[in-house]
Amino acid sequence: MVPLSGYLTISAFLFTLGVLGVIIKRNPIVVFMCIELMLNAVNLSLVAFARHHPNPTANANLAETVLTGHMFVIFVMAVAAAEVAVGLGIIMAIYRVRKKIDVDDMSVLRG
Repeated sequence: MVPLSGYLTISAFLFTLGVLGVIIKRNPIVVFMCIELMLNAVNLSLVAFARHHPNPTANANLAETVLTGHMFVIFVMAVAAAEVAVGLGIIMAIYRVRKKIDVDDMSVLRG
């Protein structure tokens, strides 16, 4: 069995890669992919914590106490899907107006 520190190390590494991608890259599509990488790193740590530290306060069976972290993961995935849908819509709208998508050019959101 992989220890909790292994999962957290991989999660921290993925999150750091995502942060670096958001800071360094100028393409908004790549920035969205890096944000998704950060959210998946958080999901990995949530699942790892749920697996290694189940909620002891719940008066339910083991499956329900372990699933608490998994419910957070599903919520994060739903938020990520909504974020991508709205973000891609904004990027498409900006591309239609300006014919290029650069993060530096998006600082002014007027048409």
